[in-house]
Amino acid sequence: MGTSPSKGAKITAHDKAILDLKVQRDKLKQYNKRLERVVDKELNLAKKHLANGDKKRALLALRRKKFQEGLLEKTQLQMTNLDELTFSIEHALVEKQVFDGLSAGNQVLKELHSEMSIADVEKLMDETAENIAYQNEIDELLSSRLSVAEEEDIERELDEMVGALLPTVPVGLPQGQAVYEQQPELEQEEVEPEHVPSKTKVSSKNPRVLNEPMLA
Repeated sequence: MGTSPSKGAKITAHDKAILDLKVQRDKLKQYNKRLERVVDKELNLAKKHLANGDKKRALLALRRKKFQEGLLEKTQLQMTNLDELTFSIEHALVEKQVFDGLSAGNQVLKELHSEMSIADVEKLMDETAENIAYQNEIDELLSSRLSVAEEEDIERELDEMVGALLPTVPVGLPQGQAVYEQQPELEQEEVEPEHVPSKTKVSSKNPRVLNEPMLA
């Protein structure tokens, strides 16, 4: 049997038509199985009557079997037609959904194009080109008013700014080694020992030898 739709889902006429087709297909499948059982039964009866020597009843059973086989063939053909019709309807519904999506997208695209015409785009591009050209003229005027010396001052100032931003790294020292300025060592003044006069022997008789050293 066909699957029942979920609660809350809206059943359209197309859904109902597909559901009815699937229900009919399932009924034909059940009828087809009954016919197959009848065909097998008539065949067994024909064999049984023939084994008993009753050729007339065996022939009658084979005729009924042939009739059931005809019904079985028609049933299988109807099942095939139902399957093809169901598939065609489902495929047409998918195509309809695709068509609706394309139509909605095309409508949105038309609305966007109506808000943005080709003339507006060309006008915007022209205005943009004019603004760029005007800005280029301003740049040329500003650059032409500066003298060579002023240009050199500007370049020198730029170099100083770049140099101030770059870190100072000592040349020839390993990375991470601190640099210390060598402090000049204080020169120690040599203090000469004071001259200590040697003891002299004072003679009362000759005062002139007062400061002469005593001979050992």
